[in-house]
Amino acid sequence: MSCAIRFLPCARRSLRSRSVFDLPAIGRQVAALQERSAAPGFWDDPETAQAVMRELAGLEATLNTWHTLERRLAELAELLELADADGEGEWLAEIEREAQELQRELAGLRLELMISGRHDHANAIVTIYAGAGGTESQDWAEMLLRMYLRWAERRGFGVEILDETEGDGAGIKNATVEISGRNAFGYLRSERGVHRLVRISPFDNAHRRHTSFAMVEVIPDVGGEVNIEINPDDLEIDFFKASGHGGQNVQKNSTAVRITHRPSGLVVTCQNERSQAQNRERAMAVLKARLYALEEQRLEEERAKLRGELVSAGWGNQIRSYVLHPYRMVKDLRTGWETGNTTAVLDGEIDGLIEAYLQHMVGRN
Repeated sequence: MSCAIRFLPCARRSLRSRSVFDLPAIGRQVAALQERSAAPGFWDDPETAQAVMRELAGLEATLNTWHTLERRLAELAELLELADADGEGEWLAEIEREAQELQRELAGLRLELMISGRHDHANAIVTIYAGAGGTESQDWAEMLLRMYLRWAERRGFGVEILDETEGDGAGIKNATVEISGRNAFGYLRSERGVHRLVRISPFDNAHRRHTSFAMVEVIPDVGGEVNIEINPDDLEIDFFKASGHGGQNVQKNSTAVRITHRPSGLVVTCQNERSQAQNRERAMAVLKARLYALEEQRLEEERAKLRGELVSAGWGNQIRSYVLHPYRMVKDLRTGWETGNTTAVLDGEIDGLIEAYLQHMVGRN
């Protein structure tokens, strides 16, 4: 019973903190979107209609989640009163089970309370680049890719590897993967930057300690949410035989697509789909997302300069160290969060790192 008694006040405080969502305002948004979706001609523009329906589904899910929690907490409080009147007895086990279940659910919702950016709800496009160092860094890049794939698997998120270039002997030179699920970008934006690994190299016969680096880029899949106009004359499009996923067909024919955007220098490759047309469509979607992210970054850097802040970008922006020798520790250099359980982190248990980053960002704003 003591677990439930301690839990209830904390749970009520957590529910009061939901005010970041402004539930009455969300209710009004839901009503407006429902009215819009019922209007004649709504589906004349399928892309816009789908974006509206995705937004509506997300807002409805938020309302349902918090209303359900409020109801269950009220029921738990009633059970506690009955248990007190009955001298606890038969109610005890049921109350303890419900309190523990609600506690787990509220813990899982803490991250969502801190996700409120414009595109945080979107799917995430994650690209990992091996740094200098050949096989050692390429192996590290593949370890990071596995870490994010395992994290996505644990959350039940969808994963699609859009492009992957194998390393020289081991690992990968780079890989681009789309991770789809509610708030995927909101969670994974914490991973942008340079990741540093220190370990005894498995590729060094002298068993010396090596330091490796990999860059992680995370951008939102803005899809039909924003209108990015691209001049076809600015594009250089090449086709080649795929070397990765997709089956025999993609390796026999030139189905892979590489698009170069000359003004920005951005290069996007997609080879996972079975047809050239599908790969071209996906590559264009990624290019639009990257151009949008590039413009957002430029505006943010301009705002930072006006505020007199130091602007750092690129390979100098190291965010986290993973040390496997002479001791074991993962430490985020932005938040100070650390753990000695490196095996769990590299196996995809990165929610602690993500939550610490989101709390850090909330504290800055």
